[in-house]
Amino acid sequence: MHDSTDPTTMRSSTGYMPVEDYGLIGNMRTCALVATDGGLDFMCWPEFDSPSVFCRLLDKDKGGHFSISPAQRSRCTTKQKYLPSSNILQTRYLNEEGVISLIDFFPRPNDSASAAAFHNDTVSPKPEGVIIDRSDLKKWLVRRVECLRGEVDVDVEIFPAFNYAQDVHDTRIEAPKGGSSSEAECHQRVVFMSKDLSLELNATVNCGDDPETEKPVVKFEIQSRPKLLGQGVVASLHLHEGQSVSFVLRQHDENVVAPITTDLVNHVQFDTHDFWSKWILKTRYRGRWEEIVTRSLFILKLLTYEPTGAIVAAPTFSIPEDFGGSRNWDYRFSWVRDSSFTIYILLRLGFTEEAEAYTNFIFQRIKHNRSEDGALPIMFTIRGETDIPEVELSHLEGYRCSQPVRIGNGAAFHVQLDIYGELMDGLYLANKFGKPTTYDQWLSIREITNYVCTIWKEKDMSIWEVRGEKQNFVYSKIMLWVAIDRALRLADKRNFPCPARWDWLRVRDEICEEVMDKGYNHELETFIQSYEHNEVLDSAVLIAPLVFFIAPNDPRFTKTLDQILKPPEKGGLTSTGLVYRYNSAKSNDGVGGREGAFSMCTFWLVEALTRAGAYDSKYLNKAVGFFENILSFGNHLHMFSEEIARSGEQLGNTPQAFSHLALISAAFNLNRITEAR
Repeated sequence: MHDSTDPTTMRSSTGYMPVEDYGLIGNMRTCALVATDGGLDFMCWPEFDSPSVFCRLLDKDKGGHFSISPAQRSRCTTKQKYLPSSNILQTRYLNEEGVISLIDFFPRPNDSASAAAFHNDTVSPKPEGVIIDRSDLKKWLVRRVECLRGEVDVDVEIFPAFNYAQDVHDTRIEAPKGGSSSEAECHQRVVFMSKDLSLELNATVNCGDDPETEKPVVKFEIQSRPKLLGQGVVASLHLHEGQSVSFVLRQHDENVVAPITTDLVNHVQFDTHDFWSKWILKTRYRGRWEEIVTRSLFILKLLTYEPTGAIVAAPTFSIPEDFGGSRNWDYRFSWVRDSSFTIYILLRLGFTEEAEAYTNFIFQRIKHNRSEDGALPIMFTIRGETDIPEVELSHLEGYRCSQPVRIGNGAAFHVQLDIYGELMDGLYLANKFGKPTTYDQWLSIREITNYVCTIWKEKDMSIWEVRGEKQNFVYSKIMLWVAIDRALRLADKRNFPCPARWDWLRVRDEICEEVMDKGYNHELETFIQSYEHNEVLDSAVLIAPLVFFIAPNDPRFTKTLDQILKPPEKGGLTSTGLVYRYNSAKSNDGVGGREGAFSMCTFWLVEALTRAGAYDSKYLNKAVGFFENILSFGNHLHMFSEEIARSGEQLGNTPQAFSHLALISAAFNLNRITEAR
């Protein structure tokens, strides 16, 4: 849990909250980040890749926010956690005079029959571009503030900034329409109208059980703020013990006039909690790090776009990889690589419906999005589109002045040949742990494998999406080997017809021998980043034993492992128990600037040490130490961003799917090996 003695001073030095001081809420359509000081500073509406409505995270003045916090004169201790077995976030503020609880969530329906029917609709054949959504899903943002002890003053501010803070909007306060207000409840509504989107804020008051206690009053006041393109509203509340106010933000509809009541919000919250509690019961993980693995599973689920099964790499954009630097990217899309790794984790831990939905999504993409020569795009929008132009938003200053702020992603047009390995590994495991591969799906797999055999010698930009020269990256060669290997395994396991079997075998062996010859520096005794730069170390090669390219106890790999474990100043990639992708001073990636240690690479190191540790206990002891160390860099909610700065702060888009799926895989295997010894 987060513990701070004065949340009001957290923004004072930079105007921004630390990246790790946020919790995530979502509904598998979009997400929001809520800071420990009550500021909801990031939300795109109504979907992950929609324009932002609140984005103070990327511009303290123009971005917009929705804040609920103790009055500025109050000094409080804060505690932030999730309600048990759920994605419902609770932030508590405590001082001598009183305690308030802030509950944040997006509603989820809890109807098993409706969920099953919707899943069947999602994976059933339909025309390209047709997307079905749930009619029983309330697309609301709910924020509830309640006094738990004593009495407290609460400040509320809602200042939207539509379309990435580019569109003006009008604000009006409306009297309640329809329904009736009892003495126990009163209602207010505010409408924010921009040219493309209008939202309404509903407020409902629960006056508590004591009729003698003064009733709280919500009275919004319209205010303007410098640099914002539209007005917002503010309110001051005085709450006594047992009293609460619920705020619901939703799409504005002139035809919906019935007010939102406290009873309705109570019911919605109960259903949402019940949904999450039932969902997590599917997990098969039982082990030493169950609490942390469970939270990572919750996060991976929140990064799923339910109508198609697509999985976003992260729900945010342009959070920097170095404070003040230019490594700022948009991750609100579905990478073949990231999603395929995620499917492996979900399958191993019992979440077969999510895996089936993504498998259906990717086979649709294979069918409709391959180029004439057979290439598959490396990434898609959550709806399966491939037009993802990269644009710079020059009017936003960026998190802690880290410019440019980018939306879209130019990497969509990259050649990254490693994706075929991750894809084929995921499809092989889907057949093994999920539903069997169909014959028509096999024909698609066969076509992809034939294509891999024709392009495996080509150069690419690989996993790190370099923006410099194309190279023969060792990681890509290993994953191309994986693509052919998994196709051969699947053919054997299912006795599928395989006319090109001998060509596949020949090419698979050629790739292996070439990597062992050109991808290994015999003088340095280590695998390298690329054939062109054979003195550059790259932590991506840690994947080799994880995908069974090489035995984890093979001297070629253990010597590579030993080299990576050294600090950068001694030719390694590990510092303070954290692993860097590569030495950016030696490797020109076409981007420039510094970056932090990579969370995913550190978890890969743990898993590589674990697998080597099955044969040599010195590596297993290191694996446990490195794993416990990296866990200490997660935030108070066990949430990981992409990177960790030299200062220990989290960096990059958050939370990142790759970080959490690598965490789960490391925990799963470390628990398995340590229990077996």
